[in-house]
Amino acid sequence: MNKRYRLVILLIVLGVCFLFLWPTVRWYYFIPREQKAQAVESRERIRTYSSEAAVADLQRLLDAARLEETVPADLEFLLPVARKLYKNSNQTLPETWTAKAVLSAFGSRREALDSIEQKYADDIFALKDLQKNAVKLGLDLSGGLSIVLQADTEALAEKLGKTLNEEDRVDAINRALEVLNNRIDRFGLTEPVIRRQGSDQIYVEIPGTSDPETINDIIMGKGSLTFHLEDSDATEAFYNYYRYNTTETFDSNGNLINPGIVPPDVKILGIYKKDRYGLDEQERNLDGTLRFIAVKREIGLDGNYIEEATVDRNNIDGKPEVIFKLSEEGGEIFYRLTSANIDKNLAIVLDDKVKSSPRISTGIHERGTITGFSSEEAETLALVLRTAALPVELVVASQQSIGSSLGKDTITQGLYALLGGIAAVLLFMLVFYRAAGVNAIIAQLLNFYIMFSVLSALNFTLTLPAIAGFILTIGMATDANVIIFERMKEEMMLGKSRKAVIEAGFGKAFWAIMDSNITTFIAALFLSQLGSGPIRGFAVSLSIGVFSSVFTALFVSRLIFDFDTDVMRNKNLSISWTTRIRDTGAKAVSL
Repeated sequence: MNKRYRLVILLIVLGVCFLFLWPTVRWYYFIPREQKAQAVESRERIRTYSSEAAVADLQRLLDAARLEETVPADLEFLLPVARKLYKNSNQTLPETWTAKAVLSAFGSRREALDSIEQKYADDIFALKDLQKNAVKLGLDLSGGLSIVLQADTEALAEKLGKTLNEEDRVDAINRALEVLNNRIDRFGLTEPVIRRQGSDQIYVEIPGTSDPETINDIIMGKGSLTFHLEDSDATEAFYNYYRYNTTETFDSNGNLINPGIVPPDVKILGIYKKDRYGLDEQERNLDGTLRFIAVKREIGLDGNYIEEATVDRNNIDGKPEVIFKLSEEGGEIFYRLTSANIDKNLAIVLDDKVKSSPRISTGIHERGTITGFSSEEAETLALVLRTAALPVELVVASQQSIGSSLGKDTITQGLYALLGGIAAVLLFMLVFYRAAGVNAIIAQLLNFYIMFSVLSALNFTLTLPAIAGFILTIGMATDANVIIFERMKEEMMLGKSRKAVIEAGFGKAFWAIMDSNITTFIAALFLSQLGSGPIRGFAVSLSIGVFSSVFTALFVSRLIFDFDTDVMRNKNLSISWTTRIRDTGAKAVSL
């Protein structure tokens, strides 16, 4: 291949690798510590922070408006929003954007407050996305808690009344994974690792957290999804009382102060939807009061009978529908319930929060359809139906807590080992192979850069075994350079020119290098498939390192040699202390 094309390919590879690596570089070196702390907070805490910061900023804007001042510099992000609002209302844009002019663009203070709060939320969630795309430190480096959960498949089989096959086990574990992922952020935990392990276990890894009791409460919580009939008369009676006694209806625990306002077989529950933070927020009526609904205490159908729930958009009017499927027993129960209550509302309740209350239009057997939602609401409801309650009981098989001091020590030791190993290998190449050793050093530095960039693109979690994979890969890559240089020395002893020596050295070393790397890759592939946790991290870093080391040893190193020969017109080839090509290029000379 022409050297120019090879140089272009190399530049493209380095550029793509930089794009892969940029989120990691930006996260660890350009984001202030305070913003990092905000990004790893739970959605609940992000909402609290954004709301409080927005209130403070709105007050500063109001103060500036009273004093006829310009918009504070850190609130100038409101200017594009204000311009858009002026244009939408066909108003003339002000000549000077004072704080008062900006506030005039909004219909109310609440609208201005929402715009400011949205900006805080968007910025923090953008940082959250950036952190997800950066290389993360594993549990052994950052400290935290690891738990192995064992699924009680025997209890599930007894509950379902049948022997579980492999498909049943896999489905139960996958649904449990979705439940845990959907639940865990609400408790203020930094980005957890939750993955399936084997056929009936779930591995949970939470860096930075070491309180087993708190984690157990989160993981072992059952979740409660139920269907209840609405009592419309009780709902109306409740609102007749609530409108005139808004502050005196509920106590501090959310219980009715006067239970007599509704029948004893009825309970009052709030109606909730997801807010901009992905958290449950109680809906409000047009007059600003909170929305409630009266439902029968008796459970019409337990959510554990739901086997699947999907969103369908292929109906006649193109509107999204939530289609759910019940077990055979659940279908019989649901048919009796729905056929006896046509034109009544059926509340879908998750942990005492009403997520939806569709109207029953016909008797429903195993399959049912719920309509009247936007696409996003339909997806959310389908997820609630599918993952609200754990389909199988989970038992803690093992748990391990690692302190932050140990994490700090392992980071330091791991970095020292990595840098020390690289430095020793490169120093050996420089001393033993002289000028050719410089070529090897450049190739290995690029090898390390490419390997780490690819791992960054894969959202790799850096652990001590992964660092070991890095060190081993550097050693293997140097081995490829050694094979090439020794072949070149043999060709030099035959009196060949620099160009011929380089050509023959790379050509004869090619298959020896490929054979050794292919066998290593096969071993790494088996480790990645059969191993788990740290073993898999080691295998992934090693397998990626195989590709990057072959590329740098055979492609980059050859390009450097050819550039020095054809562009720099160098006829010398210094490759050892005993043999090198002199300027004549005619014979190799032993020194």
